[in-house]
Amino acid sequence: MERTPEQLLEAAMLGAGLLGGTANVIMQLARPEVGYGVVESTVDSGKLFLHPVKRTRTTLAYLAVAAIGTDEERRLYRRAVDRSHAPVRSTESSPVTYNAFDQDLQLWVAACLYRGFADTHRLFVGPLTDAEAEALYQVCSRLGTTLQLKPERWPPDRAAFEDYWNAQLERIRFDDPVREHLEQIMLLRYAARPMSVLLGPFHRFTAIGFLPPPFRERMGLRWSARQQRRFDRMIKATALFYRILPGPLRRFPFNAVLWDVRRRIRSGKPLV
Repeated sequence: MERTPEQLLEAAMLGAGLLGGTANVIMQLARPEVGYGVVESTVDSGKLFLHPVKRTRTTLAYLAVAAIGTDEERRLYRRAVDRSHAPVRSTESSPVTYNAFDQDLQLWVAACLYRGFADTHRLFVGPLTDAEAEALYQVCSRLGTTLQLKPERWPPDRAAFEDYWNAQLERIRFDDPVREHLEQIMLLRYAARPMSVLLGPFHRFTAIGFLPPPFRERMGLRWSARQQRRFDRMIKATALFYRILPGPLRRFPFNAVLWDVRRRIRSGKPLV
């Protein structure tokens, strides 16, 4: 029996998917307008290097709400994100023009998130039938509409999405300020120094491994056949481990942050 779209999306809500989180951030920031929007942002409360715990919580909460939250929870989170995004726009000194409410940029971010969910399912859960793959793609439109993306902007099917994606690959680039920002993230420089020193090299290795080749090449990152074999072994071992875990542990921390969002809604606390 084929699973429903919601079941497919929930199956992809694995904690193991966080291994590819930094790679997904790199993909999003590969559009210069998104990259400079993050690097130049004046919204200090949302900066990873100033508030790493809060930024991580709100990012995970957004993914959880968009994927497996209710319509009302998505509406409330969209409103909170709107307020946070309002000041994010380019200035006269910005190298590129950007606006956090730009539909093209929101579509790009949502497209990268969809790629992340699809890869998580493929690598850690297993392959999908064509019908399931299409169903997962369609339900992933909410990764954009929980921002401000209009539903009609989501490509109508996977074939149209691939055309869109391939065209967008021609537009990706990493200017030095964005590349340096991403290098610091890969090395965990936003975390406490002991964590950065101990885990930074592994985190960087994992991020590069999850990156599709076009992004890796534009970032100027080297990747050997030997590193690919190490990465493949790591993914295989992680997938085997996750398949024996109980459902709640497989979905951690997304289930925990969704619980926190619902607690915040009930108590009237800020969501972002």
